[in-house]
Amino acid sequence: MVTIEVDSLTYNYDSRAVLDAVSLSVGKGEIVGVLGPNGCGKTTLLKNLNRNLSPHGGCVLADGSDLEAMSKREIARKIAVVPQTNEIRFSFTVEDIVKMGRMPFQESFRGESSEDMRIVRDAMERTGLTPLAKRYINTMSGGERQRAILARALAQSPEVILMDEPTLHLDVNMQFEVLDLIRDLSRERSLTVVIVSHDLPMAARYCDRVVLIHGHRVLAAGPPEEVLTAENMRKVFKVDAELEDDPRGGRKTVRLFGACRD
Repeated sequence: MVTIEVDSLTYNYDSRAVLDAVSLSVGKGEIVGVLGPNGCGKTTLLKNLNRNLSPHGGCVLADGSDLEAMSKREIARKIAVVPQTNEIRFSFTVEDIVKMGRMPFQESFRGESSEDMRIVRDAMERTGLTPLAKRYINTMSGGERQRAILARALAQSPEVILMDEPTLHLDVNMQFEVLDLIRDLSRERSLTVVIVSHDLPMAARYCDRVVLIHGHRVLAAGPPEEVLTAENMRKVFKVDAELEDDPRGGRKTVRLFGACRD
């Protein structure tokens, strides 16, 4: 499995720094949440982690190899992405979408092998999509489409999965099911996961470590209990909140009390 290292990453839009010398690491089999308010550079960071964008300064390393020196095919064999937007305008079936995850492993003009189809079926089963395999994706709800995009990512057999606001389009119960699945896969397969979000309770519950972005820089990084302090959440998110134990599961959660008044 792959370790991700971000070293002094800088990215600009029209000479304005969106990421300013950001450094962080994600260990093998670790779930790391990148948290911050809208506009802080979270999605830009995620796009640099699979070379959809290229840094203006610094670098991103996968097991010591600079992504800039790797082909897109090499990257796609290691890193899968679940983007925030899941709009698909063409009439593909769910199975068609999930099979796209096998493309980095296929020779040109050759169809799916029996092993490819086994992986595709497993990805649909893990995401609860087997009964919907022949449904057209553009007729489905936002939550169903999001699960199909997740299944496509799983079909890549990735070593790293990058997720941008993964629960945005999901019903509450499905949010837990998807994140429970990601946590289970991380433990079973040593899957490295980076989740970009502003969902504080989710990060406290599921992430091994969190990275807090403020002012386009890393304000704090570490276990949730060290980073999600009342002071940090007030400073970054302008909310009164506390990290506390969830007695029903032995995990952490964040209780939100409201907007800051100061």
